[in-house]
Amino acid sequence: MTALIHGDRDAASAAAGVPLSEYLVEEAWLWRIRRAQIERTPQDAAWIAGAAVAEPEGVVVGHGGFHAGPDEHGVVEVAYSVDPRFRRRGYARAMLAALLRRADADPRVTAVRASIRPDNAGSLATIAGFGFAKVGEQWDPEDGLEFVFRRPACGPARGSGEAGR
Repeated sequence: MTALIHGDRDAASAAAGVPLSEYLVEEAWLWRIRRAQIERTPQDAAWIAGAAVAEPEGVVVGHGGFHAGPDEHGVVEVAYSVDPRFRRRGYARAMLAALLRRADADPRVTAVRASIRPDNAGSLATIAGFGFAKVGEQWDPEDGLEFVFRRPACGPARGSGEAGR
C-alpha cells in the first residue's frame, strides 16, 4: 500500500507478486485510508481491498474487499471497483461472487452489506441476483445519497453458494 500511495507501481507489483495496473496507483486515496485503518485495527488487514486478477490471463482488472472485518453483529460491507478499461465484461459480478464466498466461509459473518449511489446503475445491476434487499438509505459525506442493501450470509451451516443463483 505504501508503494501504491507513493506511485511506485514497480515496488507495489513486486510486493503483490503480480503486475499491478496504473488504475491501482490512481486509487492512492483508498490505500491511504486502508493503511491508516490497518494501523488502527490490524485485524482488518485480512478483509480489506486486494488486487482482482482475471484468470487465466493474470491481468489485474480492479480491486475488491470489504470495508472492515465483521462488526459486532457479524456484518461486513463489500467494496469493489473495476478499472474502466475492463468494465462491462463481467468482472464486477465475478469479484462480488468471490467476495460473497469469502464472507460466507467465515462463521462470524451473519450478513453482507452494500451501499450504492442511486445513480450508479452498474453497481445496482451487479448486486442483482445475489440475494441483496434494499434495507434503507444513508448520506455519505463524499458520495451523497446511497441506498443500503443487505444479504444474509449463506455459509456452510446456513446454505451454500451465491444467494439467488
